[in-house]
Amino acid sequence: MRAPPSDLPIRFERVTVRAGGRAILDAVDMTLNPGAPTLLIGPNGSGKTTLLRLAMGLIAPSEGRVTWGEREHVAPVRRAIVFQRPSMLRRSAAANIEYALASADIPRSRWKARIAELLELVGLSEFADRSARQLSGGEQQRLALARALGRDPEVLFLDEPTAALDPAATKAIEDVVRAVAARNIKVVMSTHDLGEARRLAGEVILLNRGRIVESSAGPTFFSNPTTEAAQRFLAGELLL
Repeated sequence: MRAPPSDLPIRFERVTVRAGGRAILDAVDMTLNPGAPTLLIGPNGSGKTTLLRLAMGLIAPSEGRVTWGEREHVAPVRRAIVFQRPSMLRRSAAANIEYALASADIPRSRWKARIAELLELVGLSEFADRSARQLSGGEQQRLALARALGRDPEVLFLDEPTAALDPAATKAIEDVVRAVAARNIKVVMSTHDLGEARRLAGEVILLNRGRIVESSAGPTFFSNPTTEAAQRFLAGELLL
């Protein structure tokens, strides 16, 4: 059977998104390529979540276009997204994943093995039968990652998955991200944690007021930012 076409690269061509009379994203040109994780950073309201939703295909641009593997209007079969506050179903951790597998039309014969594999990947094997809503915030976030991965995505979008988590829970999420990236799944992740961006990023994209301020390889961005705005942001100054 022929493999489905790749959704990568994902290209933004002069993409603008307007809402309430203002531009949330403003003439963005960007390409997301296969490889190490891409980390989106920037102040609140800079457009990170909107960019992720566009790349997932959940919203359409007001102007410009987004393409997936050089194609437009591609169903998000090979993409998955996890939001900052995922909702848990009123059932066990294993049953939450089972629901995701059923929704993705994964054959029932594969469910048991796939659920076990995903729970092990995110470090939740011992919680398979526990109510998902009784898990801690960090555990729920890892379960949300397992559900998303049940779709066998080529690209995984994460919207600040470690926000409000303690250091131990944050490390657990970062470990999952590394494991996912090692499986050649492209991760595109927003974060406010510059330390996290340093630890995970193959590429960093700095957004401010809906525009890309700077984009470069992670080590280069942190050691030698080329724009004044990036230098100020890394120094902890507000971007206006």
